[in-house]
Amino acid sequence: MDVKIGDTIVLVANNKNGSVNGINLKVAGIVGQVMGPGGRDGYIHIEDAKKALRMNNELEVSEIVIRLKNVEKLKEAEKSLQPILEKLNKEGKPALEIHTWQQLSPFYNIIKMIDVMNISIQIILISIVLISILNVMIMSVFERVREIGTIAAMGTPPLTIVKLFLCEGLMLGVFGAVVGSILSLGIVYLLNIVKITYSIGQQSGLILTPSLGLSEILSVSIIVIFISLVASISPAIKASRLDPVEALRTY
Repeated sequence: MDVKIGDTIVLVANNKNGSVNGINLKVAGIVGQVMGPGGRDGYIHIEDAKKALRMNNELEVSEIVIRLKNVEKLKEAEKSLQPILEKLNKEGKPALEIHTWQQLSPFYNIIKMIDVMNISIQIILISIVLISILNVMIMSVFERVREIGTIAAMGTPPLTIVKLFLCEGLMLGVFGAVVGSILSLGIVYLLNIVKITYSIGQQSGLILTPSLGLSEILSVSIIVIFISLVASISPAIKASRLDPVEALRTY
């Protein structure tokens, strides 16, 4: 609004009856790094609020804000407050309303879009891992046709050959998960040291502080190992079905 401390502004407000009233206010201070539903918050004295809203001497509460220590219990908290909606006004409608931050915040839909994008990225990465491991294992079979024919001619059961290739795929998955976890932790550590700053909305100078939890590392590692095993099944079966005679003739 391009105002400075000491400037005079006119605040226009509607009271509960719908009538419009305006009062002159003097800017006493400017608060920074505050981000409300619209990105702008203002604070006035309670007496000025009474004048703007044409209240009587008794204060009238128009809104009660409840802050949760654990945001994951939002649905549970909303459900526990439902009994207050049983109180009706003269028109037979609920006298009170409950609105969660998800309904009030314009950024909630953006957060949902980001979550969908994250899931899409995870699916793409899983597909890349699957194709990469599958390609490595197929090349491993083609490069070891004579070796496979040799151990098959020596009496190695097809099931054992399948197990050998599955173990190789498992080791690839475990190795990739360990190396990837170490690199990820290192990158997160470096980002926290460098302290990259960014701006969003009315806020600027925010510091990027990424974190990587143990549960996230374990879940991704399990997915990578599982995908590696799945990608190794087809090459392993193909290797077990090679004819020893034809395999030994391969150069």
